[in-house]
Amino acid sequence: MAASQPLLLLCSLRSLPRAASSNSFEPRLGRREVLLRSSEVAALAAIFQFGGTKPSYLGVQKNPPSLALCPATNNCISTAEEITDNQHYAPPWNYNPEDGNRKNPISKEEAITELLQVVTTLKPDKFTPLIAERREDYIRVEYQSPIMGFIDDVEFWFPPGKNSIVEYRSASRTGNFDFDVNKKRIKALRLELEKKGWASQGNF
Repeated sequence: MAASQPLLLLCSLRSLPRAASSNSFEPRLGRREVLLRSSEVAALAAIFQFGGTKPSYLGVQKNPPSLALCPATNNCISTAEEITDNQHYAPPWNYNPEDGNRKNPISKEEAITELLQVVTTLKPDKFTPLIAERREDYIRVEYQSPIMGFIDDVEFWFPPGKNSIVEYRSASRTGNFDFDVNKKRIKALRLELEKKGWASQGNF
């Protein structure tokens, strides 16, 4: 991490708008601004701990139910973004696509098993995967870089209902650029899952 980065981060934090309070008429922070502030605070805390700390906003959001948006950085993609956001949007996956090569549909539990198999055996860019959280409909994987130990958080969410859609979010904990590591990782996982019958819901 460059020596000047802490100063730049401090300057950017000072320039962010303050949250509204009972004694202030300043506007409330939007959802993306909250994420940006949280990520920059995490970056400051991670100056001497390259792995960084887990962002507090990870997990399935409640209103509306979805994964988190990306901060205003170039090291994150999410299916929760608007389709017009070319920098951050990525299309969801379908594990029972109508025009796929799967002969018989599989259950959500079987799809989770397939996903975990691919995640734990594939190491895009030699990042080491660790299953950090696993629930009935949600999985979070921490990918650690082979150099310096930087950590990326990759989330997978299986929304409720009868469809077979999988939402995901892949983001670096620190920095502003990732040289497309997150996009390459998601593409590598998708290509491997396509061999099992999965398909993307759009071009990516």
